[in-house]
Amino acid sequence: MAGSVSRRGFLGGAAAASVAGTVALAPGRAWAEGVTPGRIRLSVNGKAYEIDADPTVTLLDALRERIGLTGTKKGCDRGQCGACTVHVDGRRVVSCLTLAIACAGKQITTIEGIADGATLHPVQQAFVDCDGFQCGFCTSGQIMSAVEVVADDTVGTDEDIREAMSGNICRCGAYSNIVDAIKQCRGEH
Repeated sequence: MAGSVSRRGFLGGAAAASVAGTVALAPGRAWAEGVTPGRIRLSVNGKAYEIDADPTVTLLDALRERIGLTGTKKGCDRGQCGACTVHVDGRRVVSCLTLAIACAGKQITTIEGIADGATLHPVQQAFVDCDGFQCGFCTSGQIMSAVEVVADDTVGTDEDIREAMSGNICRCGAYSNIVDAIKQCRGEH
């Protein structure tokens, strides 16, 4: 049939048009926020970085592979385990689902950026004191989430803490110790 379009052809054309529309709209805003073709400027732990990256690079891959900050862990790579949790403009995000280009012009904080020199952040110290980690793989994401939970006055009970931390999986099962660490930081333990 001349002139007919297959389902696959239609979907492919729609996807291409969507991407073209996004690219056409993004440059005016993106260029002003630290993005030039093939380059992205990121502010991580108070330090500026300019990296080579295409628009599909995740923040997790930018941090680990381009900048060399490997404290943020790649767990599931699907946003389900929380091992890659970092803060962007003071809010926790799973960096495996966040595009690096979306973080240009924002303040990114990783586990490497919360200590004060050789002095651990209070949450880091509480995790040590309360044995809030076992194998350590999830620990950086757990700590980054816990920093936000400690600061949140609406999270009061143990159950509230567990709910607030539910996006972070500990395969070793140190959950009660993690709750204790958070309570220690709040002066409750």
